[in-house]
Amino acid sequence: MIPREKEIYSGKRKTAVAKLRVKPGTGKIYFNYLPTAELNLFHKLALSEPIRIFEQTLGESLNYDFFIKVVGGGKEAQVEAARLTIARALVALTGSDVLKKAFVRYDRNILVEDSRRKEARKPGDSKARAKRQKSYR
Repeated sequence: MIPREKEIYSGKRKTAVAKLRVKPGTGKIYFNYLPTAELNLFHKLALSEPIRIFEQTLGESLNYDFFIKVVGGGKEAQVEAARLTIARALVALTGSDVLKKAFVRYDRNILVEDSRRKEARKPGDSKARAKRQKSYR
């Protein structure tokens, strides 16, 4: 399937939001305008995980280039959001249930967003769970 030019896939982790644009190519990944070769080893491996699962499951090479832009959050959350986005894009492009099941079997968070968020502060308190201290002096 050839991706449409305006098609954008997205994923979130904590407060990081990743948006991915797909173009026909040779399987390169660009993370915030940087090729993955310039990233930390663990970040590079995390971003290539969905692609390796794709190639092992379907037995074909990747014919797309991924351009990912991530905003917000920390570096780790940004990489995890990008990883989620890559996996979602691959499932959407191929439409394969076998690939989807392989992703879920490997790691559920590769396809499903982690819904945990920061707890809201309560009125009159300093933090979400901290209570006002009382002094009897």
